[in-house]
Amino acid sequence: MPFEVLRDFGNRVAETYGLVFTLPDDLQALYTKFGIDLARGNGDGTWRLPIPARFVIDREGIIRAVDADPDYTRRPEPAQTIEVLRSLPNMSPLAGGQRTA
Repeated sequence: MPFEVLRDFGNRVAETYGLVFTLPDDLQALYTKFGIDLARGNGDGTWRLPIPARFVIDREGIIRAVDADPDYTRRPEPAQTIEVLRSLPNMSPLAGGQRTA
């Protein structure tokens, strides 16, 4: 990917922005029934998931676009992200690297 993307291990950044929720007990039981051990997969024993979100932040640290929706089936189209990036002054979607947190 030609621009920076945050990978949020442990949901630390999402938690800072209030974008984390804990699965209710009934969904935890359903996940377990299907062999999905989210607590183990998270590596921290929690049944937490991030709310899907996209933030476009310019080089000066100004948030230029935000999409966050608790319904994980509604996510911004990648083309929308590219359009926002192209609209930024002095920003090319072909510059940058990948960052993890």
